[in-house]
Amino acid sequence: MLSALAYESWILHALIWLPLLGTFHVLWAAEDRAKWLALRWSLVVFVLSVGLWWAYDPALGGGYQLTSSLPWIAVWGVNYALGLDGISLFMVLLSTFTTPLAILGSFNYIKKRQKAFYALMLLLEVGVVGVFSAVDLFLFYVFFELTLVPMYFIIGIWGGERRVYAAIKFFLYTAFGSLLMLVGILYIYARGKALLGVTSFAFVDLLQIPLTPQEQMWLFGAFALAFAIKVPIFPFHTWLPDAHVEAPTPGSVVLAAVLLKMGTYGFVRFLLPFFPLAARHPNVVTLMLTLGVIGIIYAAWVAAVQPDAKKLVAYTSVAHMGFVVIGIFALNVNGLQGGLLVMISHGISTGALFLLIGMLYERRHTRLIKEFGGIGRVAPWLATAFVITALVSIGLPGTSGFVGEFLTLLGVFENHPGVGILATSGVIFAAYYMLPMVQSVFFNALEKPENREVRDLSRREVVILAPMIALMIVIGVHPTPLLRRMEPSVQMVLERVYAAAPPSAALIESVQEETVETVERVE
Repeated sequence: MLSALAYESWILHALIWLPLLGTFHVLWAAEDRAKWLALRWSLVVFVLSVGLWWAYDPALGGGYQLTSSLPWIAVWGVNYALGLDGISLFMVLLSTFTTPLAILGSFNYIKKRQKAFYALMLLLEVGVVGVFSAVDLFLFYVFFELTLVPMYFIIGIWGGERRVYAAIKFFLYTAFGSLLMLVGILYIYARGKALLGVTSFAFVDLLQIPLTPQEQMWLFGAFALAFAIKVPIFPFHTWLPDAHVEAPTPGSVVLAAVLLKMGTYGFVRFLLPFFPLAARHPNVVTLMLTLGVIGIIYAAWVAAVQPDAKKLVAYTSVAHMGFVVIGIFALNVNGLQGGLLVMISHGISTGALFLLIGMLYERRHTRLIKEFGGIGRVAPWLATAFVITALVSIGLPGTSGFVGEFLTLLGVFENHPGVGILATSGVIFAAYYMLPMVQSVFFNALEKPENREVRDLSRREVVILAPMIALMIVIGVHPTPLLRRMEPSVQMVLERVYAAAPPSAALIESVQEETVETVERVE
């Protein structure tokens, strides 16, 4: 059926351009219709994206599928080129799944400037889907930067008391890292033009450029800093708690579920295949594993003493992303697949936690843990949803959190058992910071009169949480379909990392001579 509709030829374009059309539609419509229009547009995008699950065929190998390319800036070799592999597939699905839930979760939260808010939410979806589906480095950078604009305004206009500070901090941190990545992109392009005569930003073309070990180390540093800030990795994480605490609930959901994944996705998409010699260098591997473990343990300790429930969950993101980083730089199939599963599980579970904390805030107008207590007695379904999501976050067996962390730790133990032992302690610390918070909010004495009036989940809230909780359980019980789709692409990345050899001076000289001869023949 998908073939009959020529689904493969237009779907990625539709997933980018439909939210953009929705942005203009929301801005044009009346204020009171904005949220419903945004929800409908995002639902259409999600329904269309579901077909990607069947359209992507892992039997064809780990390369890009559903590809299409149109000339954009021909003089620079820039193309509007899109495609998916077994890694980006899940990031696109996570983005289209999360956006309508975040929009639906904002219905009672956003009261002012609704048209602008929902238009920015759809514009943000344009950027994140573009990041994960672009197969041209220039196009990737454009979408990567585009995501900054709507999130800056979402935090800065609809956030908390310190929203302007948080928005500026978020923007400056991310923009600084992005500029270094831009320098790296331009250098790779220049080297490709000088060595191969190639004027192209296409991933497949840039992968062919012979870079010396020194060049790879410098470029690895430029790209790694940009993505480390976006993840964020310790010690570049300080913008994240401020952004999460001050952002409105839907902003926090998209930030945690999707935007942070752009950093770890960048590690897998660029750092490993583009700079394989640097990526497997012992000093680089040791540094990245060390920063990942520090992030896991440090963030857990800081989260355990947070009085604000939302800030506590914000620090858990740093810990979870630490697991992803050590999984990636374990440089084996188990570690890399585990890291990707942690990305997916974290996107769903932490997004759900922010939604649940937003629901509590709408009822009590506070996020301080000490102000709650005994909520489970008056709102049992709310308590049930929160407990399940919290258990997923700490990695309870049978949930998506366990599968991802188990595979990650298994991969790390294969090559770095000492790092694996330290990282495993993070699982214990996760219980240490999450379970006391759940106990204090839902199961302590019901003393405060305000807590006795807390209402249970509404139908709208059940509709938001039910699919997220269902996915957490389904992935935890049966992760094989996900692993089967991502394995060929993971294998391809690792093969390039281990097959790479330093280009000799003779090789570079011969490439340059061949290029000159080709140019002379053309002339």
